[in-house]
Amino acid sequence: MSSAFLVSVGVVALGEIGDKTQLLAMVLAARYHRPLPICFGILIATLVNHAMAGAVGILLADMIHPDTLQWVLGVSFLLMAGWLLVPDKIDDDPKPLNGLGVVMTTIVMFFLAEMGDKTQIATVALAARYDSLIAVVAGSTVGMMLANVPAVYLGAKAAERLPLKLVHGLAALLFAALGIFTLLKVSGLVAG
Repeated sequence: MSSAFLVSVGVVALGEIGDKTQLLAMVLAARYHRPLPICFGILIATLVNHAMAGAVGILLADMIHPDTLQWVLGVSFLLMAGWLLVPDKIDDDPKPLNGLGVVMTTIVMFFLAEMGDKTQIATVALAARYDSLIAVVAGSTVGMMLANVPAVYLGAKAAERLPLKLVHGLAALLFAALGIFTLLKVSGLVAG
């Protein structure tokens, strides 16, 4: 497997734990009691959202000089590390969307909740860093599903037992390492 895929899985799975979209997954599961359609909706929303985010990352990689892009990515990864340490909360209890089924309600709500979210921005940065749209989108989608499927099936009880500060700290550490490595590489201090 490519490093783009594996890093994307790890970063997104860790970053998603305790994220507002994971909280949304739990609320949808509690409200509708239909885990399979909810998981399918999450999969579709994530594929579409992260494919668009990855395309933006590839576009940025093509538009910006490689050295400048490496500096921007290095700093972005460090900023993401800090952002991961800020916990998310979901604002509202999701209401059914006028006549839409559970799958479509999940797709719409999850897609909208993911807009501008940490994992979407991480997908942009990872796609720009690795220049591999399919590997990054596949990895970020697998990471999203690894974090959200258990949330749907196990609900809030499992989330209460996870040490969220530790998980977010690990994700932040991973992003910080990516940022530092990227900046050291562009500075010529490490071979790349």
